[in-house]
Amino acid sequence: MTAIASEPQRNLDFYVELLGLRFVKRTVNFDDPGTYHFYFGDRRGTPGTILTFFPWPGVRRGIRGTGQIEATAFSISPDSVGYWLERLKQQRVAAERIASRFGAEVIRFVDPDGLLLELVASNALPSVEQWPDSPIPTEHALRGFHSVSAALEGYEKTARLLTDTFGYRLIEELGNRFRFASRDDSAPGRIVDLLCLPDSEVGRVAAGSVHHIAFRARDEQEQLQWREQLVDLGYNVTPVIDRIYFHSIYFREPGGVLFEIATEPPGFTLDETIEKLGTGLHLPPWLESARSQIEKILPAIHVPHKQ
Repeated sequence: MTAIASEPQRNLDFYVELLGLRFVKRTVNFDDPGTYHFYFGDRRGTPGTILTFFPWPGVRRGIRGTGQIEATAFSISPDSVGYWLERLKQQRVAAERIASRFGAEVIRFVDPDGLLLELVASNALPSVEQWPDSPIPTEHALRGFHSVSAALEGYEKTARLLTDTFGYRLIEELGNRFRFASRDDSAPGRIVDLLCLPDSEVGRVAAGSVHHIAFRARDEQEQLQWREQLVDLGYNVTPVIDRIYFHSIYFREPGGVLFEIATEPPGFTLDETIEKLGTGLHLPPWLESARSQIEKILPAIHVPHKQ
């Protein structure tokens, strides 16, 4: 999942120092190389743990509404709810405690740019590789994505895309919230909630907004199969785009949210060892000749915790 932030250092401090995610990759927006592209995740950047940001200094704040992701949720242990409520309080981050949503306790709060985040207490924690140098004790660490919640004017067409094309199942309903899950029970980020909000205004994507969400393809062959199927269904799908660490295609689902289908390989260790992830600025080959100019444009940053 990729979101938009404003100040790069503030974004780094929040996700590494407060939430305890590893700074997995420091690169640039390939379409706008004067802008960083930050990747946060578990120790090795496992799919289903990666949250990325384009930090644009001074960008205005987005407006929450339909046609976008409403909230991004991480999994935590049920025994960690008290820890996180206290930690957020100590860091002066206002948090709302929801006693039960589909039987699970939820903590809601926003990041410094207004991005809505949730921590969901789950008994079915996905298998991810914890970052040993995280400031968060291992037993309380975030365990990858739990779910995303998409705000839609009407949910039916998006629901059909998830079930008929992506193979998701409708597993629960709660008022205007419809929960869909992939068939891989052990994978992080396997849940998509659709919120039907017919009376809400269309959102505006800017700081504090999700730019797009990503679905996994095992390899390039599977990705091309997805592309052919989506084109046959009438979706306007981009050509395959080389993002160095993965290959991507993009399209808008019927409710307006931008979807990405990204390959798992090559992965983040393509140009760094696991031990060195996030420690240097990495550029794609076609931008290396402009490295000195790019480095002059990018704001100076300090990684707030040992990598």
